[in-house]
Amino acid sequence: MISGIISSILLVLFVVGWAWVWSPRRRAEFERAAQMPLHDDGPDAREDVP
Repeated sequence: MISGIISSILLVLFVVGWAWVWSPRRRAEFERAAQMPLHDDGPDAREDVP
């Protein structure tokens, strides 16, 4: 009984998370994040490197 309730709650959380990630409102943010590795800011971009 308890395992069924926990499984149902986890399934609902998974579906809600999936819907949140694939929301059209988040597309621009994900596009920016996907392009981050392609942008080179030059050798002095990292200030923590000696």
